[in-house]
Amino acid sequence: MALRRGRRLSKLLLSVTLVFIVGWMLIKHGPVQVSLYDYGYSRLEYSDANHIPQDDSDCSAILQGDMMAIEHAKVLSITSSFLNSTRIPDEHYLELTRDCQRFRSTRKYLEFHLSREEEDFPLAFSLVVHHKVQNFERLLRAIYAPQNFYCIHVDMKAKASVLAAIIAITSCFENVFLASHPVSVVYASWSRVQADINCMSDLYRASPQWKYFINLCGQDFPIKTNLEMVRSLRALAGGNSMESEVMPSGKKSRWKKVHQVVDGKLQRTEQDKAPPPFGIPIFSGGAYIVVNRGFVRAVLEDSKVLALIQWANDTWSPDEFLWATIQRLPGVPGSMRPSPKFDMTDMHAISRLVKWPWHEGEEDSSSAVYPPCHGIYVRSVCVYGAGDLQWMLQQHHLFANKFDTDTDPIAIRCLEEHLRHKALEEIH
Repeated sequence: MALRRGRRLSKLLLSVTLVFIVGWMLIKHGPVQVSLYDYGYSRLEYSDANHIPQDDSDCSAILQGDMMAIEHAKVLSITSSFLNSTRIPDEHYLELTRDCQRFRSTRKYLEFHLSREEEDFPLAFSLVVHHKVQNFERLLRAIYAPQNFYCIHVDMKAKASVLAAIIAITSCFENVFLASHPVSVVYASWSRVQADINCMSDLYRASPQWKYFINLCGQDFPIKTNLEMVRSLRALAGGNSMESEVMPSGKKSRWKKVHQVVDGKLQRTEQDKAPPPFGIPIFSGGAYIVVNRGFVRAVLEDSKVLALIQWANDTWSPDEFLWATIQRLPGVPGSMRPSPKFDMTDMHAISRLVKWPWHEGEEDSSSAVYPPCHGIYVRSVCVYGAGDLQWMLQQHHLFANKFDTDTDPIAIRCLEEHLRHKALEEIH
């Protein structure tokens, strides 16, 4: 109720301001054409913010693939003085959020929905975070809309400064909240899945209104506006979108043996696991998904899915097969048949755009899936650079992974500026 009152107040203030401006201009200049964008929304553009070091790059040229602009950005991104000037310490967010209204205003959060189409199609997001508060806050700002819902899971191992900063940020929003049951996330273990399931549960209880669930990590970033996401999700017609393929034989060892966490690390034992319950065929996939509300309900309540979840909790990297397998279970809302004809690769799913070194190559390469990474590889995942943006924005995915303000803050700056301008242009 308070959230709806806030929306109505925001729209009323905007209308009063616009009427005043129109009246003043009619008295002074006679009949004129007034743009709602010029007088109502232009303040939300990132380009009119106070100058920051990233603005020394030409984002417009970078997005058009101008090699001189991209090379200039690359030089800046390896210059220690530039990188130091762009970093925001965790403690700074405690100061920024002392006055929440000022924080939301100066950071240019969208505090009102931009279209009826978006208002009528709210989304739910989980964000699993353990460090890099600056990355997290810029991601939240980029995807924030008042009709959506956001569950933030902070790893229980996160530094105190990280937790304090994220608590301070989330406290400034009614529709952004911390996961009620955080866990300590261990790499490749069940805990990574549990973090998402805990947020699924919180979001499911938070509102019956949202239509789709999207899970994120702190180093994701959108490559579509909220309106574009809504339209992509409507086009799914109730379906889900995620990587889901026949399991390669080399990966079957991940769930053929029991794994357990020892001294904070997941280790394989020599104990054989029982076969999957109900003879369920196991599929290969990824950790990130775009699923309808019914899929989430199945994860939380369906007896067959719950049996699969219980069986999978002592395997290696279960997030890379659990969602893909549930997606092929008959009866799960939005699922596909288990036949290989319905396999979906990560390039065809809309959930996440990721570059792997073994799939990159030049344009004339017959085996390359995408052009080389313009950033750096960390654990075999491309951390994008500014030179990746032009290609990236041509793809159909909703999000891309990974971005890092400590590695290339220009890539994020140009992307967020482009998306905000596009979102505001969409209201015309």
